[in-house]
Formats: sequence, structure tokens, C-alpha cells
Amino acid sequence: MDYLEFYGLKEHPFTNVVDNRFYYNSAQHAEALTKLKYAIDRKRGLAVVIGDIGTGKTTLARRLLEELDEEHYEATLLVVIHSSVSADWLLKKFAMQFGVEGSSDDKIEILNLIYRHLLDVNESGRKAVILIDEVQMLRSREIMEEFRGLLNMETEEGKMANFVFFGLPELEEVLSLDEPLKQRVAVKVRLSSLSEESTLDYVHHRIQVADSDDPIFSDGSLRKVYRYSRGIPRLINTICDNALLEGYLLKRKTIEEDIIDTVATDLGLRSER
Repeated sequence: MDYLEFYGLKEHPFTNVVDNRFYYNSAQHAEALTKLKYAIDRKRGLAVVIGDIGTGKTTLARRLLEELDEEHYEATLLVVIHSSVSADWLLKKFAMQFGVEGSSDDKIEILNLIYRHLLDVNESGRKAVILIDEVQMLRSREIMEEFRGLLNMETEEGKMANFVFFGLPELEEVLSLDEPLKQRVAVKVRLSSLSEESTLDYVHHRIQVADSDDPIFSDGSLRKVYRYSRGIPRLINTICDNALLEGYLLKRKTIEEDIIDTVATDLGLRSER
């Protein structure tokens, strides 16, 4: 028996693994989705989402991808996992993720293949969308120039490929490596941490998705969660997950403020506030 049965939950509500079932549509995330879809549907070419660690950039990227139905969009998500990426590798990756037929080591040929594929997508009435997460790791002027080159592919209706960059605040510096590319940003969204009210709503939402209507957390404990997490979703999850485990070990059906204090101490968060 773990805390799931003790609290009447069917699954863990505070995992930091991205799961769209637990997506919390805060006011800022709803606004961000509206702006990003506007940029995509109007074929503006480049949109950018910037936020600090744990503010929900990857969650937003996954949600956007899910909402781009295959009938109207050909969308793909690329997550940058290391900085040792060359422009040539990136072009091949784009071709592969778009399912472009044929392979070549010649850059011009790869660009021609991508162009023809994007042309087919646009002529079919769909929109090509490339979401890229952790773009701040691409600290290369050459790569930024390649993005600018891809954005130069357009029809009378607009850009043939729509890029959405997700990244930490350092992404601003990366975009500055190629000023003409930076000037092509059509929409820029900045994600911030949740407010105290939204933090409380966020926790209740995730518990309900995990199939429990019981409050579990007292209002006072949730205010402590906000205090220690500063409204950062990733930290909210970590604190609440540990609090449920601590509450289970103490056989406490309601998570009170003292449990949050204990967890915050264990996680090294109390000294920060």
C-alpha cells in the first residue's frame, strides 16, 4: 500500500512527467495557446515562448501539439537534448521528422526535398508546424541562419513552415546571434509562475484528475505550498508529492501546514524563503 490507496487516488497526481490529462489551463497558458495558434494559422513563420525553469514550457508545447489535428496541420515536436548540434544535422532531422522521402548528405538536395514537401503540405490546405523545445541550447549563429533560410520559403499566403521556439530566458541571446531572424519573431510569449490563487486551483485540479473529490490539502497548507514553490509548477508537484508521502507515513488524512514545512525543509526550500 502506498499513498494512493490511503488518499483514495487512482494515480499519482503530482508526477513531473508531462501528461496532457493533468494539463492545467491557467489564464496565461490559455492566452499563450491563443497567440501561438494565431501565429500558426496566419502563417506568420516564427513564434517564441520564453520562461524560467519549471514554468510549463514543455507542458505547453505538448498541449499545442495535441491540439494541432492532423486534418489541418502537419506538426512535429523536436526536443533539443544537447548543444552539440550542427546545422546539417538539424536539417536532416527536420526532413526525417516530416517523413520526407529520400536521403542525401548534400545540403542543397536536403533543402530541395524539404521545400517540395512543404509545398505539398501547403497545397493540400494544411499548415506545416515545427515545435522545438530547449532552443536555448542551440548556441550557433550558423543554425540561426538556417532557420532564417527556412523562413524565407513562402507562398502568397505566408510562410511555408511555422516554427515555435520554446526556451529559457537565454533564448533571447541565442536569437540575437542572427539579428534578421530575431526581427522575424511574429509572436513572443513569456510564461511566469502561478499566482497564489492559481496555485491552489492547480493542486485541486490535479487531485480531481487523479479521481478524488476530497480536499486532502488544507487551505493553509496550500498557501505554504505557494510560498515555498513561488508558484513554479514543477516545484508545486515536487512539494505536493512529497507531502502526500509524508502524510501517508504519519497516517494523516489531511495535509496540514506542518507537513509542508517538513517537506520544504527536507527539499532545502525553507532556507530560500
